[in-house]
This record gives sequence, C-alpha cells and structure tokens, in this order.
Amino acid sequence: MTISDNLQTIGQIIRRAEQKYQRPPQSVQLLAVSKRHDENAIQAALAAGQYAFGENYAQEMLNKAELLAAEHVDWHFIGPLQSNKTRQIAATALWVHTVDRLKIAKRLSEQKPEQRPAINICLQVNISGEASKSGIEPQALPELAAQIAELPGLNLRGLMAIPAVSEVFTQQREVFAKLRELQEDLIKGGLPLDTLSMGMSGDMEAAIAEGATMVRIGTAIFGQRAQ
Repeated sequence: MTISDNLQTIGQIIRRAEQKYQRPPQSVQLLAVSKRHDENAIQAALAAGQYAFGENYAQEMLNKAELLAAEHVDWHFIGPLQSNKTRQIAATALWVHTVDRLKIAKRLSEQKPEQRPAINICLQVNISGEASKSGIEPQALPELAAQIAELPGLNLRGLMAIPAVSEVFTQQREVFAKLRELQEDLIKGGLPLDTLSMGMSGDMEAAIAEGATMVRIGTAIFGQRAQ
C-alpha cells in the first residue's frame, strides 16, 4: 500500500464515520502526523492532496519547512511546548495544538513574525487526569482561554486532548464527550471556538462520534517511524 492508498482509505473511514454519526459531510479534517518521516514521504502525501501535517519537534518541523518551502504545506505543531522553542514554532506553524500555559501563549504572540498570519491555537486539556500527560486541568480552562483570546497574533480556535489509552469504545466516547462539553461551556461564555483536535488511529471513530473536527493520524498513513 502506498501513502496515497493509505490516505484514501483513511479518508473513506472518516467519511463513513461522519455519515454514521450524522456529522456534516467534510466536517472532519485529517491531520497527517509526519514526525520522524522525511520530506519524501510528505511529498508523496502532498501529491495525493494532503496539505495539513503535524510535527512534534520544533527543529524537525523547521527543517522540513525549509526543504519544502516551495510547496503549500499547513504545519501544525502537536508536541510538547518548550519556552526556548517558541520562536521557531511561531515562525513556522499555522496551528499550535498544545498550548497549556499563558507564558507559552504570550511568547508565541510576541515572537510571531509580523508578516505571518495569526497562529491558530488549541488549548491542550489533561482530560484523563494523567500525571504523565501535559495539558491544563479542566477547572483552570475558562481563565486561561479568556486570557489567550485577548493576545494579539493568536486565534484561539478550540481544544485538544490525548486521553488515556482505552480499547473500549464506550469509554473512548465518554472521555471525548467531556472535552466537547468543556468547549461547549466556553462557547456559551462567549468564545467563538470551532475546533476539537481529538482522535488518533485507535480511537478516531469515537472522537468523530463526539464532535472531533480534526483527527491526528500518523502510522496508518506513513508506516512505522524511524527511531
């Protein structure tokens, strides 16, 4: 199976899930997680019509962006955010999915080059309460969201989560429903949010059932990553 074949298969899975759970057609975007895959793999995906790519490491994303500067690529940063990497991220990423502290958001706001468009921001929520996971606690979310919504150069779009692994479909849905409800509360509070970045290969259907607008898929597209 080629990268093009894999993208077609995943696209069909997403469209079927949209239909099954009465989501609007084309309402779920595929984010191809390209970390640890080279520019040739990304070129193959681009040739198949995939333009949104997720990267976990700032320097790797920057290197790929330079190699693919002639291509139309929407870079999404989906990895842990370190203060000393925000300048690279602000210069490259169209989206940042993993903001969970005001300090990081302020740095992105201040360091975004003037000529670049506003950076689309998702707030990462520690939805399963795991000590090993990044993300803001749900009870602290409204204050942080209100603060970040006021920062120049940023466009607060929604929420992101990486739940604890579960093989049980109903449990997967329960966790994603919590994230959707948190976003609904923020919208009721006056924030115009439209993005739920949730769902990976093992729980994509449950995420779509609960309102995901962006699913993050890597290995099923590109194969196993280089170590």
